[in-house]
Parts: sequence; C-alpha cells; structure tokens
Amino acid sequence: MKSLNCATYEGVDAKVVNVESTLTKGLPSFSIVGMASTAITESKERVKSALLSNEFSFPPKRITFSLAPSELNKSGSQFDLSMAVLILLNTVECDLSEWFVFGELGLDGAVKENIQLYPLILSLANQEVIHKVIVPFESIEKLSKIPNVAFYGVKTMNEAVEILKNQENATPNVEQSDIDYPHYEINEKKYYYVKEYEEDFSDVKGQEVAKRAALISAAGFHNIILEGSPGCGKSMIANRIRYILPPMDNSEILDLAKLDVLDGKEPEFKPHRSFKNPHHSSTPASVFGGGSFKAKIGEVGLANGGILFFDELPHFSKGVLESLREPMQDGKIRISRVNSKVEYPAKFLFVGAMNPCPCGNLLDRDKECRCSDLEIQRYKNRLSDPFLDRIDLNVVMQNVNADDTPSLSSKEMHKMVVEAHIRAKKRGQDEFNANLNDKDIEKFCSLSEEVKDTLDMAINRFTLSFRSIKKVQKVARTIADLAKCERIQKEHLLEALSYRRR
Repeated sequence: MKSLNCATYEGVDAKVVNVESTLTKGLPSFSIVGMASTAITESKERVKSALLSNEFSFPPKRITFSLAPSELNKSGSQFDLSMAVLILLNTVECDLSEWFVFGELGLDGAVKENIQLYPLILSLANQEVIHKVIVPFESIEKLSKIPNVAFYGVKTMNEAVEILKNQENATPNVEQSDIDYPHYEINEKKYYYVKEYEEDFSDVKGQEVAKRAALISAAGFHNIILEGSPGCGKSMIANRIRYILPPMDNSEILDLAKLDVLDGKEPEFKPHRSFKNPHHSSTPASVFGGGSFKAKIGEVGLANGGILFFDELPHFSKGVLESLREPMQDGKIRISRVNSKVEYPAKFLFVGAMNPCPCGNLLDRDKECRCSDLEIQRYKNRLSDPFLDRIDLNVVMQNVNADDTPSLSSKEMHKMVVEAHIRAKKRGQDEFNANLNDKDIEKFCSLSEEVKDTLDMAINRFTLSFRSIKKVQKVARTIADLAKCERIQKEHLLEALSYRRR
C-alpha cells in the first residue's frame, strides 16, 4: 500500500485528504471509496485514459483508492494526478509521506491548471501542514505568492513520477515571488497600498461633514450610515471610500486572492480591499452564505477585510438586517446546516445609504414630502435599535447647492489614512480601531480626567449603552490619530459624539 496527500474544501478552509492505494489479487477493477463526489468518481476514466495513452499496461489486479478521512465529503478534480502517480509508483520504493500532489489529468496524460488550487494550498499553508507540493506548471506563477512552500511544476504525469522517484535531485521551479507595490515596513512587517483612484472624492462637491465622516470611517474601519435626499451624493461617497482604505499586509492580500477565487474571479494579488454591494432583493443565503447540502460563502464572508455596502438600506428584508448584527459585532459568520457547520471570518466595514423617508424629500428644502407620519415611522422602524447601535457614524447629508466646490481629493485623504494606520501600528495595535476589544480599549483609548468627565456627561444626557460608550471611545481614537495626537483630547471626543444617532 502507498499513499499521497491531497486536499478538499470544508467551507473556506482546506482539509488534508490522504489518498491510499492498493493493488490486490482478484477480478480486474478500479474503485474509489471515501465519500467521493461525482467529479472524483469520474476521474477513474481520466486516469485510465491517461495511463493507456502513455503505454501503461494495467495489471490484472483489483485497484482500490481510499480517500481518508472517510466521513469527510470530497469534491474536485485535483485528485486525478495523485491517483495516477500512485499506480505508476506501485512497485517503486520511495517515501511519499511529505508530498502533496494536485492536478487534473487530460486524456493524454497532460496535467491541467485548476483555479481552485490556490485557495486550497493557501489554506494548507496557513495551517502549516504543507511544505512540498507538485502542481500544474501553469499554476506556478499564482501559487509562488504563497510563502514557505516549495512548488514543483509539472506538465505531464510522467514528470511528476520522475520527481518522486528522484526526490534528492528535484528542485523547486521558482522561489517565492514578492508583491510588487509601494509599501512601508513596521516591526519587520510590510504593508502594501496602491495609488489608484478610479473614483475621486474631488468629484464630490460640498458635503464636507459626510466627507469628514468617510475619512474617519476609512481610517478606523468604523461602520457608517449616510442619510439624505435622493441625488445628494450618498452612493458617490460610499463608492469612493474603497480607494482610501488602509494598506494591507501580505497575509491579507493572499486571503483576498483566496476570496476572489471562491467568488469565481481571477486573483490579482493587488492591495486593494474588496467592495461588495448586494441588491436589496438579495436572498439571505446569497448575503450570508448557505446551501442545503454544502454551506457556501456569501457576500458577508467575501467582504472580509473590505467594504459591505447596502444601498437603500431600509428596503433590505428585516431578517437580513437583523442577521447582520452578529457579524458586525463578532467579526465572523456562522452557518449551521444538518450536513455541515461552517464559520467564516467577516471583519468588514459596513456602509449603509438611505433616504430619510419613503419619498426621499423629508430633508429637502425645496421639495415637499408626500409621506404621512405613519409611513415615515414604518420606514424608520425597519432599522431596529440593536442594529443601529452597531453603527459608529451616522451622517445626515446636506442639500446640493450650485456654489458647492470640491475640497479634499482621494489622494490627500488616502495619505491621511495611511499616516493614521502607521501611528496605530507603531503603538502596537494588531486590529483597526473599530475592532479593538475591551482590553485594547483600556490600553489604546485611555482618557484624561477632563475627557472622562465629558464622556460621563454624555452618558447621562444621551443614555448611551455600554456598546455605544466603547464605540465613541474608538471613534475618538481614530480622530486623534488623524489629528496626529498621542492621547484623545476633549475635541476628539466631542466630534465622535456628534456622529452618534439622535
């Protein structure tokens, strides 16, 4: 019996699968056991054709492959190469225990690229269980971004066999390639960013309060809701926040590439955070993930590390809005089904945009609101207090005026965000200000006696909840970072309080 390592998905993570083979006496047959999907059972025909096309004669034996652990559902065509290699190495003495082998076979024995290999191998690398791996040669360029893994690219199954026969003389195809973008280094860790602003804040004329709130939101990853009349620039601002978000480290870029693959996109390995904006008619399963048999990732999980934008916020179903409270608070989303239970990371920046009433004209100076008090109340009641309590910044947009002029550009705002990010990292923060836990709030958001007194007055006057108090402190910390201050001052706290919901 011989065995090799391969892997399959369980949620967004990879699980190691041990591929075992035996050739025993009996009627000639070829079988695969171990909860294999249709794509894996079909590999029998691909493996047979690939071997016969390369002048291999099947021995008159019973060939059995076992995919362990047997209770784990396996799927994908990446098992083809490992099964073919095990048959060819059946009589060869060699140690295969450290090797992982991935690849789909063509009928002629060629090893084909599979875009799903990247998230699989990245997940295994993050778990530190993979070190030497044989992959399709066409995948080498993408996979070489993953650190601490030696990749051996092959074009045919015979090349894979030669590598495993002569392991001492085999050398990896390429060294790990660096991410080629502007960066800076803090505590021996590099942070990458891009200076590309396809949509610029200089296009937004006026709306200085909203632009200031967007800057604070981007710098500290604070959830924000923009409320205003139709056409006042809510969506414009929301779409431009993505270009001024903080830099990304290497692991964040690799994780983003993994999510791109799971979303059906070609990974770019670009330090540009994701932006997801599901329509208000989206189903809960498409927003949060799910499925009756296999729990798939949804928009909330795909927005991890980036922006989740809900336009026309009150038009989303009550169930979706209330279910959003958990990931906004915990930074993760859990999907439980009879057949599987999966947990995805979901640390996103939530951006919401809404009208003040159903017709949108409640705050307009020139247009008359056509809504009754009851309609307005029903519209507002679609957003519950527990949901709104998880929002850090609430902004009421101003009317558009003919004499409005542009002010800060995205380039200038991004520079301020980067400087605030550097300050946070230099004082030892691992998380964005919005994601600080109670212990970190005490450490990084300390207040002087004067500022504490101001906060106590606000608590009594506005009846702030414990969550609201912490959010005010974290927003004040971001405002202090933007002002290049080591400690939170009274004016920083007052500005943070001005963004609370009234």
